[in-house]
Amino acid sequence: QVQLVESGGGLVNTGGSLRVSCVGSGAPLSWYVVAWFRQVPGKEREFVAGMERGGGTPDYADSVKGRFTMSSDNAKRTMYLQMNNLKPEDTAVYYCAAGRQSGSRVFNEYDYWGQGTQVTVSS
Repeated sequence: QVQLVESGGGLVNTGGSLRVSCVGSGAPLSWYVVAWFRQVPGKEREFVAGMERGGGTPDYADSVKGRFTMSSDNAKRTMYLQMNNLKPEDTAVYYCAAGRQSGSRVFNEYDYWGQGTQVTVSS
């Protein structure tokens, strides 16, 4: 099992940047497929970015491609989501997740979740 804790959310102006982090404890993050999702009230949790076990080239949702960068530091058991050129529609609670289904973009295929961190982009 892995326990996940996010940090780094906040309030930023349109066009600004934020980095959110997710620290894993228990089993190493590198054992899992990991991903970032986001959710706004009344909507389903939405895939943002994902990465295969041990790293590799991330997969991005079209809505964030070219603006967001997912990375991981296995030694620190931490994964990151660098968000640049933020837009008001990026406002959401951001969650990190870990699971076993390779290449999944479906939230209910992930087994472990952090508590979420709020990102708010003002217009």
